[in-house]
Amino acid sequence: MTFDSRLLSGIGVVSAVVEAGSFARAGEAMGLTQPAVSRAVARLEERVGVRIFNRTARAISLTDEGRRFYEAVAPHLASIEEAAVSAGGTRALVRGRLRVNVDGTFGHFVLSPRIGEFLDRFPELSVEISVRDRMGDLVGDGFDAAIRFGMPEVSSLKARLLLETRVLTCASTTYLARCGEPKHPRDLEQGHQCLLIRDPATGRPFEWEFQRGHDVIALAAAGRLMVNDTGSLLGACLGGVGIAQLLELYARDLIAQKRLVHLLPEWSGETFPLYAYHHASNLMSAKVRAFLDFVRELPS
Repeated sequence: MTFDSRLLSGIGVVSAVVEAGSFARAGEAMGLTQPAVSRAVARLEERVGVRIFNRTARAISLTDEGRRFYEAVAPHLASIEEAAVSAGGTRALVRGRLRVNVDGTFGHFVLSPRIGEFLDRFPELSVEISVRDRMGDLVGDGFDAAIRFGMPEVSSLKARLLLETRVLTCASTTYLARCGEPKHPRDLEQGHQCLLIRDPATGRPFEWEFQRGHDVIALAAAGRLMVNDTGSLLGACLGGVGIAQLLELYARDLIAQKRLVHLLPEWSGETFPLYAYHHASNLMSAKVRAFLDFVRELPS
């Protein structure tokens, strides 16, 4: 296949469609009409010999072949843009729009309160934070990166460990005054209300585990309340409804303020990892690299 400029132009249009989610919005972003976008995509599909998008009256989505094609070319587009900016003599390589898909706990309690520092550091960059229960289709949804708690999901994306934070067992003083303080993990099985949070991957409550050195106790925690997000879990714990297992990343300030009590501290050896996911390639855009470096600076 001989190269011509229309091939690169068509790839740029496809990238805009993926990011915008529709031909019309991609056209608005690029200063093109919707028919012009559609023609550019059709020419590229004919050129590469695969159908890139599934099209219906209401929505578009990447085909399997289109997803593989986009995963392969998207990082190269970012590198071309950075090379052009660098050749122009400017140091502002971190620019444009960064779209990240984040875990709710991380987005609400860690990233959003600190994102202003990141924006101040890179004034030519804009950021879109999307909080979701699941990572979903990073490529098809047009995200540059995803940040998720838990062990890596099976994916063609590259996963990088950012940090590990301890899992702390906590309760309010109101709850402890009413029900007493457990002295051993097994005490939670008798006369205590454990606040449960649903694992979106299984639909069942997350299991509780206690670690002290090499000793590990797995606990079938039981309680009358189960929630599906950390905000509700934290609110119920602060309200004295029961005992919760919370990540130290956001529980430490509440403990320092004496709004929560850290229970069984000698059994707090369990950690929970935070991973970043990005397109599987040796090439990484400057904006994604800068974002991941920023996340690593956040306290664990």
